[in-house]
Amino acid sequence: MDLVASAIKGTLDMLPKESHEWHYVESVAADTAKLYGFSEIRTPVFEKTELFQRGVGDTTDVVQKEMYTFNDKGGRSITLRPEGTAGAIRSILEHGLFNEALPVKAYYLTTCYRYEKPQKGRLREFHQFGVECVGAAAPTADAEVITLGKTLLDRLGLQNISLEINSIGCPECRAKYTEALKKYFEEYKSELCPTCLDRLDRNPMRILDCKSEICSKIAENAPKILDYICDDCREHFEKVKACLDAADVKYTVNPSIVRGLDYYTKTVFEFLHNGLAVCAGGRYDGLATELGGVDLPSLGFAAGLERILMIMREQGAEFPTPKKPDLYIAPLGENASAQAVKLCGLLRDEGFSAITDMSGRGLKAQMKYADKIGAKYTLVLGDNEVETSTAKIKDMQSGEQREVALPEGLVSVLYDMSIDKAFDDLHESMAKLEEK
Repeated sequence: MDLVASAIKGTLDMLPKESHEWHYVESVAADTAKLYGFSEIRTPVFEKTELFQRGVGDTTDVVQKEMYTFNDKGGRSITLRPEGTAGAIRSILEHGLFNEALPVKAYYLTTCYRYEKPQKGRLREFHQFGVECVGAAAPTADAEVITLGKTLLDRLGLQNISLEINSIGCPECRAKYTEALKKYFEEYKSELCPTCLDRLDRNPMRILDCKSEICSKIAENAPKILDYICDDCREHFEKVKACLDAADVKYTVNPSIVRGLDYYTKTVFEFLHNGLAVCAGGRYDGLATELGGVDLPSLGFAAGLERILMIMREQGAEFPTPKKPDLYIAPLGENASAQAVKLCGLLRDEGFSAITDMSGRGLKAQMKYADKIGAKYTLVLGDNEVETSTAKIKDMQSGEQREVALPEGLVSVLYDMSIDKAFDDLHESMAKLEEK
């Protein structure tokens, strides 16, 4: 019989055998954000479509082509979030967080949705870690957020990561740049792809981000934004670079970086691995007012978790070993099964992971199962053990056995054996280090 359904294209199941890798990356991301004073924010998976039309920009590919938009039963236009920033800023404005201590420093671990062709390390449903620093105008804030991104990638052990930065100016100086781009690309109208022909009138900066080989080649000789930014934007960018230099953060200025969302202003940046953006962001000083709120200069970044995990696996990163059950209790008979449930509850109350049989299997099958799940210790519970209230705990690795009184001695014996095993593992690790 065929499966009723399979996963939709562009989505991916996270299986139990790899969940510990996801948990590790997510925990490192959250811990890193907290080191920089950021707290978690969670927003709904869907928002009013207008939020993204106004916030992300109706000239972007995201809004024009990639959003999952539908009408709900009330006839309202709803969109699954294509990115995290707009929803986070909406939440901060709606709940008046800007009336508290500024800047508001929030991070999120979230899913996003874009109807686009699945890419390397990027699906239609994808996961992001992002930070938002709201209410901070100083160049030091830019450097701090960029440094946070670098710290995260360093702590995860990613190799061969490069940082590229740019300034795309403010709306005033960018207007002059837009005119210069329009004039330049007008000469190549017959060669531009249909999408870029539309961009030429609506937002010519988007042409710089086109993946078409022909358009990319034409864009190589286009005017550079750094030749058009005003004195204030130039001063801001120079101070950002000075802060990064002081923090010993290596970077390259790439005047071609424009980012794919309309809300960006001034500083933009990307952490790259073999040409793929792993973590990217910038400043978006006008986004809060565009959404109808107060003026809140802001900035942040988002990092793709699928892409980070892909790179870590390719580079042979060592993930922490997933926790295995401390004890498997193998009951033989109904009385023993009832006692096993009681003992498991006792152990769990003390913080131990305890598992028992739920399938009525024989002893041999249970021992095979205990070995498969990696149980550290096993305890066989038959009629004799129930009657005498004693049993033997076996170390599955060394084969050592210890007799234990049930139930009062179980926790202490298991604790002692765990401590002894921890010391043995430590000595073994130290011996390996000495050999190296």
